[in-house]
Amino acid sequence: VQLQASGGGLVQAGGSLRLSCATSGGTYSRYIMAWFRQAPGTEREFVAALGRSGDNAFYGDSVKGRFTISRDNAKNTVYLQMNSLRPEDTAVYFCAANSVYRAYSAPSSYDYWGQGTLVTVSS
Repeated sequence: VQLQASGGGLVQAGGSLRLSCATSGGTYSRYIMAWFRQAPGTEREFVAALGRSGDNAFYGDSVKGRFTISRDNAKNTVYLQMNSLRPEDTAVYFCAANSVYRAYSAPSSYDYWGQGTLVTVSS
């Protein structure tokens, strides 16, 4: 299974970005999809996760109410809509996939990872 993340860039505080993660090489509809992020010198942080059908979404406390995860199973793609961005959201964002329900916020629960896309929020 290959995951390709895209959509990162430079944005001013208060702005928006939408990240995409395209999946290939597997049965996409079987996977629980998630986004994590990692800033320099920090551990990988859970951002959001979404169940197979797209009905169950979970968010990290720092992004609740600002970020939205969604998926298009016809396009084998998961999205992360990020609004009201803050400088502290600056990080490399990774998408991840797993076919088995485990602790959704733990990086160790995910078997497949994309290469990451950099989001920089200026103040």
